[in-house]
Amino acid sequence: MKKLIAATDVQYSDSFEMDGREMFKHACKIGLEGIVSKVKDGPYPTGRSPDWVKVTCAQRETLPIAGFALYAGKVDHGFEDDTVKDLQARLKPLIRKTQPYAKRIAHQGIWVEPEVSAEIEYRAKSAEGKVRHPVFKGLRED
Repeated sequence: MKKLIAATDVQYSDSFEMDGREMFKHACKIGLEGIVSKVKDGPYPTGRSPDWVKVTCAQRETLPIAGFALYAGKVDHGFEDDTVKDLQARLKPLIRKTQPYAKRIAHQGIWVEPEVSAEIEYRAKSAEGKVRHPVFKGLRED
């Protein structure tokens, strides 16, 4: 079965005749996930075409680790074996029995005191404030 795209996943706008780099910069600045652009006089073919380009924004944020999943959303990319071992060693002494925040996190996990923060790169945030397409970039030492 093919995945269907819900209307909320794509926001249609009128066309803009402007420099693509400037449009992309503005889209990222206002928090959009990215843009899809097309060569002005290019055709509308079925399937992929080099005349159509999708570019996604990359945003970063430092987030406290609340458990073996991040509070702002599940981050499962960007880890290497050494990083995972280091994280486990740093988080094990911080384990607690309950979630550390009053706002309930709908995830079954091992909760920790939110004393360690991670730098996360993501494309956008959902309406609930969860990060979309998150990638772990490293721990913040400051």
